[in-house]
Amino acid sequence: MSLNEIGSMVAMQGFSGLSLFTVLLLMALGLAIIFGQMGVINMAHGEFMAIGAYVVYLFSQLTQNYAPGLREVYFVPAVVAAFFVAAAVGYGVEVLLIRRLYKRPLDTLLATWGLSLAMQQFFRSFISPKEVSAELPEWLLGAFNPTPSIQVPRNGIFVMGLTILVTVGVYLLMLKSRWGIRIRATTQNRVMSSAVGINTDRVDRFTFALGCGIAGLAGAAFTTIGSTGPTSGSLYIVDTFLVVVFGGAANLIGTLASAFSIAQAQSLLEFFLTSAMAKVLTLLTIIIILMIRPQGLFNTKVRT
Repeated sequence: MSLNEIGSMVAMQGFSGLSLFTVLLLMALGLAIIFGQMGVINMAHGEFMAIGAYVVYLFSQLTQNYAPGLREVYFVPAVVAAFFVAAAVGYGVEVLLIRRLYKRPLDTLLATWGLSLAMQQFFRSFISPKEVSAELPEWLLGAFNPTPSIQVPRNGIFVMGLTILVTVGVYLLMLKSRWGIRIRATTQNRVMSSAVGINTDRVDRFTFALGCGIAGLAGAAFTTIGSTGPTSGSLYIVDTFLVVVFGGAANLIGTLASAFSIAQAQSLLEFFLTSAMAKVLTLLTIIIILMIRPQGLFNTKVRT
């Protein structure tokens, strides 16, 4: 094998890592908001990703059955709907369950783990026990060829653009908007925030809903690179927690750097080793780094 061929394979593997990076980053952004800003360990976060993926699938099925002429345009509205449906479910979960468990991290872990199992069973019973795939529009199929030996999938470019848009939006919301100031104030001192007139209960509800909605966007992005099943979201939950903890909870820059590092490390190691060994080596590296720097890449914030 020539050096050019090896270089092309490594480049394509690196782009494959970017596809994993986009899903991990979108998942981690939502989880960083919920875990970092609210102190809630949401083990059902992967199921909110699955909600987003199933929304896109249902839009695809409705389009094929009732409006086949809209096949080329349905996907973007489906992505928007995935965000709002996942956010609405998250809002309901916060009102009915999470709001009673603040400052009880172990209880939130157990409760949301039970919620994840219940949601998986709901997907099996009312959607499909098997994996399903959305019918993608033509403009998401195929690939560009920057060189004769390198192919860049169009769906990967779309997902990357969506990820950049969401990341910039979350940054502006959390750091530049009045709502972001309320969230950060509630995180740093809940009692004082309430004393100065901030409705902390309302902040909690909409923050949790926002995190779940972003997970729904991750699910919508996931439909372009894989099929969706009842347990698809749970397959990413461990990696997502690793991204948040490694990057430093409540730190968006840390989440971005951590997601990129983990995704690229796994993808490039899989080029030389097996998938299982790549995950093991990545995990061991993260553990060693966290032993040296327990706060992660960037300092964390703790809810008081």
